[in-house]
Amino acid sequence: MILPSKHISLAESLLGLGGVLLEILMKQPCSLDSLWQEYSKINNRKEVFPAYHSFDNVILAVDLLFIIGAVNINSEGEIYRYEIT
Repeated sequence: MILPSKHISLAESLLGLGGVLLEILMKQPCSLDSLWQEYSKINNRKEVFPAYHSFDNVILAVDLLFIIGAVNINSEGEIYRYEIT
C-alpha cells in the first residue's frame, strides 16, 4: 500500500497520495485539518485523482512524507513542504 505494485496503482498507494498532498502544500503551509479539507475537495473527483483515500491514509501519507524529509512542521504546528537549497 505504500508503494505501487502489480496490484496497487500509483493513485491507490500512499506515495501517489503524498504527491497530491505536496501539490496542495506548494501553495502554503497548513494544518492537518486544513490539508484534509483541501484534499477532500478533490477526493471524490475521479478526473483529478482516481482513488479514494480516507483521513487515516492522509495521516499515513503525511507521516511518510515527513520520514523521507519532504515535509516538516513549523513552530505553529503547520505542515510545510521542505525545500532543499
